[in-house]
Amino acid sequence: MQTIAYSLFVRLKDYDNSGFDRGAGRLQESLWLLCKALFFQNPLPWPSALRVALLRLFGAQVGSGVVIRSGVNITFPWRFRAGDAVWIGEEVQILSLAPVELGSNVCLSQRSFLCTGSHNFHKDTFDLVVKPVVIEDEVWVAAQAFVGPGVVLRSKSVVSAGSVVLESAPPGSFLRGNPAVPVLQTS
Repeated sequence: MQTIAYSLFVRLKDYDNSGFDRGAGRLQESLWLLCKALFFQNPLPWPSALRVALLRLFGAQVGSGVVIRSGVNITFPWRFRAGDAVWIGEEVQILSLAPVELGSNVCLSQRSFLCTGSHNFHKDTFDLVVKPVVIEDEVWVAAQAFVGPGVVLRSKSVVSAGSVVLESAPPGSFLRGNPAVPVLQTS
């Protein structure tokens, strides 16, 4: 059993993320929050083409044939890239403090969470740590799965429902569990 050293006390009064680059000005971010509230997190069935156009307007790179369902939360669209034929299900969360890249033919099922940010619990100051998330072509992230900072999901992989992926795995992996581990190769 591996022992992990961590701070016994987190002093949030000492927390300072003022060095974090949000990637856009406050006006652009405020306009995005309004747009997101009206067209993404609203339960009305707005057309995916409208949502894709709005993402592009705010700097996202989005391919063709992309479906974005209601309740989707993308923090900073200017750090989001998706290939062709991507499906993003209801209530998917994409915390894009660092870049998030989806290949083509990717399915993010309902309530899955792509998370690019965490904190350094080894320090009392709980410093913000951000790392990109990359999901290659032909990957399915099933419902309520969590994909953590710095993870690369290689092509033709599957993440089973409710799994917590904290490390990258080889192409064609079927990942399951908490923490998720490859249980078989899919190709």
